[in-house]
Amino acid sequence: MDRPLTTEIPGAAHRFPQIELVNVWKRFGEKEQETVAVHKVDLAIAPGEFVTLVGPSGCGKSTLFNMIAGLLPPDPDGSILLSGKPQQDGALLGKVSFMPQRDLLFPWRSVLDNATIALEVEGMSRRDARAKAEALFPEFGLKGFEKHYPHQLSGGMRQRVALMRTFLFERDLILLDEPFGALDALTRAMMQRWLLDIWARHWRTVLFITHDIDEAIFLGDRVVVMTARPGSIKCIETISLPRPRDASIVTSPEFMDIKRKLLAVIEEESMKSFAMEISA
Repeated sequence: MDRPLTTEIPGAAHRFPQIELVNVWKRFGEKEQETVAVHKVDLAIAPGEFVTLVGPSGCGKSTLFNMIAGLLPPDPDGSILLSGKPQQDGALLGKVSFMPQRDLLFPWRSVLDNATIALEVEGMSRRDARAKAEALFPEFGLKGFEKHYPHQLSGGMRQRVALMRTFLFERDLILLDEPFGALDALTRAMMQRWLLDIWARHWRTVLFITHDIDEAIFLGDRVVVMTARPGSIKCIETISLPRPRDASIVTSPEFMDIKRKLLAVIEEESMKSFAMEISA
C-alpha cells in the first residue's frame, strides 16, 4: 500500500510536530550517587511518521520512552510537547499508546477480552468494546482466535494481540519498545512487513525502539541513534528508501550503504559503553 512519506524535520507540512522533546534530561539519585540517564535530547516527530530509535544497551532508550509515555517525569531542564502543547508532570499519561517489550497478556482472559482492556478502562461498555475489537481481528490475522487464550497462541500471534490492543487505544502517537525482540528471525521479518501495512492503513505516528539495525532501517522514515550513557542523540539518518518495502530491499545496495554508515556510528558508541562498564 502506497503512503505519503515524511522524511524532513517536522514543521513544513504540519504546524506542530506530533511530539517534540526540547533539551530533555533524566537523572536518578543525588550528589555522588547521581546517575544521568538521558541528557540534552532534542527531537521532533511529524504526524504519521515512523521513527526508529537505536543505541547501545543502557543508553537510556527505555527511560526516554517512559518519559514520553508519562510514566516518568522529565527533569525541569527541558520539556516535552504534544501537538505543540507543553506537557506538565503526569499530563502525558493516557495520551500515548505504549507497548512494552513483553506482550503482558492476561492468561485468564480470552484473546478478545485481552484486546479490549484499554477500551474498558476508558469506560466503554464491554459489549461495545468487543464489537470494536472484533472488527479488527481479520486485519490483524486473528480471526477465529477470539475465544482462545494466550497460552494457545504462538509468539507472533501474541504480539499481534498486544499490538491490536495498542491500536485500539486510539492515540495519535504509538510507542513500541522492541515488540519483536523475542521472536525468531523468520517470524520477526514477517511481523515487520505486517506492521508496516497496518501503520499505512491506520496513519499513526510511531516511535519504535530496536537493537536490530536492519529492522530500524527497514521500518523507519528516520533512524535516531543514541550515544552511550548518558544518552543523547548522536545522529539522525533519513531513510529515503521507497515505500511500500518488501523483503528484497534489505539486500539492495542503497540499504547496505545506510547500514554500513549506521553500524559505524553504533559500534563507536557501543565501544564507549563497554569501556565505561569495565572501568566502573
